[in-house]
Amino acid sequence: MVLAIAIAIGAQAQNKRSDTLRVQSSAVCDMCKETIESEMIYEKGVQSVTLDLDANVVHVVYDTRKTDADRIRKAITMLGYAADGMPGNEKAFSELPDCCQKEGCGKLPSEQQHP
Repeated sequence: MVLAIAIAIGAQAQNKRSDTLRVQSSAVCDMCKETIESEMIYEKGVQSVTLDLDANVVHVVYDTRKTDADRIRKAITMLGYAADGMPGNEKAFSELPDCCQKEGCGKLPSEQQHP
C-alpha cells in the first residue's frame, strides 16, 4: 500500500508540467510592462507573462520540462531589468527607452537615482 502511494505521488510530480513564478522586479512604467510581457513570452517554456506594476512583480507561468526559475530570472535580467535581487544586464539596460533609464528601471532599489 505504501509503495502504491509513493508511486502515485511520483507520477503526479512527473505529470506536473507547469508552475508559476513570482519575480520581484524594478520595472515601474508601461514601457517596462510592454517590454517584459512581449519579450518574455518568447523564452523557451514560458506560457504566460504578466507584470503587476503596482507590486513590481512579474508573474510567469512556465513549462517545468523546458525551463526553470533561474533561467526565467536570468532572461528578465538580460532584458535590462532587475529580477529577485539580480541587477539588469548593463548593456541591455543601456538600450532601454530613455524613460526607463531615467527612472532606473533595471537597477536594484539601492542603485536607483532619482533627480
